[in-house]
Amino acid sequence: MQKRKLGRSGLEIAPLVFGGNVFGWTVDEAGAFDLLDRFVGRGFNAIDTADVYSAWGEGLSGGESETVIGNWLARSGRRNDVVLMTKVGLWEKRKGLTADNIAAAVDDSLRRLRTDRIDVYFAHLDDSSVPLDETLGAFSRLKEAGKIRAAGASNINADRLREALRISADGDLARYEVIQPPYNLYDRDEFEGDLAGVAAEHELGVVGYFSLASGFLSGKYRTPEDLKGRARAGFVEKYFDARGQRVLDALLAVSAELSAKPAQVALAWLMGRPHLTAPIVSATGTAQLDELMGAVDLDLPPDARARLDAAGG
Repeated sequence: MQKRKLGRSGLEIAPLVFGGNVFGWTVDEAGAFDLLDRFVGRGFNAIDTADVYSAWGEGLSGGESETVIGNWLARSGRRNDVVLMTKVGLWEKRKGLTADNIAAAVDDSLRRLRTDRIDVYFAHLDDSSVPLDETLGAFSRLKEAGKIRAAGASNINADRLREALRISADGDLARYEVIQPPYNLYDRDEFEGDLAGVAAEHELGVVGYFSLASGFLSGKYRTPEDLKGRARAGFVEKYFDARGQRVLDALLAVSAELSAKPAQVALAWLMGRPHLTAPIVSATGTAQLDELMGAVDLDLPPDARARLDAAGG
């Protein structure tokens, strides 16, 4: 499988990233082991998580996903086969991007992940209350200590990213090599504006999240009534507006024409977008995962791609 460069980090990843936010929430440990075995067994190599996952779940407090992944790494012995990504700054227990918090949080994550290094350590949410040179200095020290291989920024706007890159260059500090914006057929404005331009100019890796709009682009929710009783209802309901319906209609039409699943079409569209390294996907069962992995083999005809572009533009 063709790997893609992740910025200037020296890391390379397959064109899909597994999103570990489901682990310990809607997927138990045994199920997570099956999913990760299958994902890595097919030649995919990037796993994304965060210390906060999944604190929002009933009876959960955060750290569950990292713990499950750490247990899988210990059991499978495949640490050297994966690019491991996690995040700091959003969890109430380790909130913010001060140097002290980052230093403490990385050690917590390393213990849960049962590893000596994190490949990409993301600032989960931009923290304007902390000087960027303090945050970037903390990431630099982690890199020098071998605790991380690269730093990344999730949920950062173009102006703040430019400023962070300038500070890194001026101060000889570790720079953000990878960004993680929300990006899918519906959610396009945040990335496709200035942010994509900054990423291209500075040769940054881009790993997009909410790739299937929390399941909206999977095609399994055709009306708001389909959300009743679903764990993701709160995430998905906002997509049922006029624009969302146009996107969904185009997606379903193209998937029918190509005899493909809607999720495969939505992911194939993303994998063909300029400046995106790979989208993040989550699955709760191996059949669903097989479907998602099949997107890498789907070539969208130019006319189908154009119709999808127009529907979500």
